[in-house]
Amino acid sequence: MTTEIPQFPMTRAARCPFDPPPQLRDLQEEGPLVEVGVDGDRTAWLVTRYADQRAVLADARVSADPATPGYPNAVAADGGGSKISFILMDDPEHARLRRMVTASFTTKRVAAMRPAIQKIVDDLIDDMLAGPKPVDLMEAFALPVPSLVICELLGVPYTDHDFFQDNSKVIVKRDATAQERTAATGALFGYLDRLVGEKLAHPGDDVLSGLARRVEAGELTRQDAAQMGILLLIAGHETTANMIALGTLALLQHPDQLALLRESDDPALVANAVEELLRYLNITHNGRRRAVLEDIEVAGRTIKAGEGVIMPNDIGNRDPDAFPDPDRLDLTREARHHVAFGFGVHQCVGQPLARVELQVVYSTLYKRIPTLALATGLDRIQFKHDASVYGVHELPVTW
Repeated sequence: MTTEIPQFPMTRAARCPFDPPPQLRDLQEEGPLVEVGVDGDRTAWLVTRYADQRAVLADARVSADPATPGYPNAVAADGGGSKISFILMDDPEHARLRRMVTASFTTKRVAAMRPAIQKIVDDLIDDMLAGPKPVDLMEAFALPVPSLVICELLGVPYTDHDFFQDNSKVIVKRDATAQERTAATGALFGYLDRLVGEKLAHPGDDVLSGLARRVEAGELTRQDAAQMGILLLIAGHETTANMIALGTLALLQHPDQLALLRESDDPALVANAVEELLRYLNITHNGRRRAVLEDIEVAGRTIKAGEGVIMPNDIGNRDPDAFPDPDRLDLTREARHHVAFGFGVHQCVGQPLARVELQVVYSTLYKRIPTLALATGLDRIQFKHDASVYGVHELPVTW
């Protein structure tokens, strides 16, 4: 049994870069509910089992607002004091703002974007094949794919990608200071606010223009519109870019699974592979955090109002009760019930877009470059242990 309160988040083992931190796994075996330290001198309850995590995330008696007493603050949970739009709000305001963008991310709307996404992927692969090798897959492919897609969807000029990518990295960096995070969030806010102003004057057929129309109608403040733009811009490229690169690295380390994907023309297998990689890799590894508004029962124990709870999806998705043999990457596994996108009212609004982007990438890249291989040793890859979105800083590949 653990004799002193462990601190969250924990560190992954260098020899097992795709797995959750060993200490987290030990805590999961210890029990379904474990007290952990956050921010040094505060504590919260770590919910370690898949079913309990879903139950808490679906419970209206917990709050996603960091200002709620007992909320287990994370360095990446806010922008140094300002909320990044509706992701850190509770209903009804959360639901009101979220509804304003859900139409842009419906399964039907995203499916219509598939040909355009396919062209982006093919063009970037053409550029890689025509250029020198080895190449950093992160810079040449993994980051441009979702950045180009989200820029087109939002109405953000892709020529500004260096600016918003650099500031996004600061916001999701675990050890960035409050001042650094505030400055990065402020820079992005100013940028998106100017874009909303441009859309007010010259609207187009994009998400920001839709938000600008709501500002004009008095349904939304310009500040809220800009903050929603920040959320969608960061979430729209950071998570998917890291899934592309980290997923590719994981497949290269599991050649039997890569061969399954490369040799299949079955869209169902590709879709299945995406879900399994999302489950297995868990790039959002900072834990879903909530504050308890009323006493609730979790795993037979009462958590009192004013206490904090953390649901680490990385061990939720490795719970053997939900996923037999959970540490094995198996692209044929039925894994769509994973919690990589969260659960309940706050689950990721952009998940249909992420799924289609990953399906296009995973069904195209390895067929077009069948001899794709790491251009360095796994032990020389720098992983993003310092960020709330896990991945790799660079991925040198050749063919």
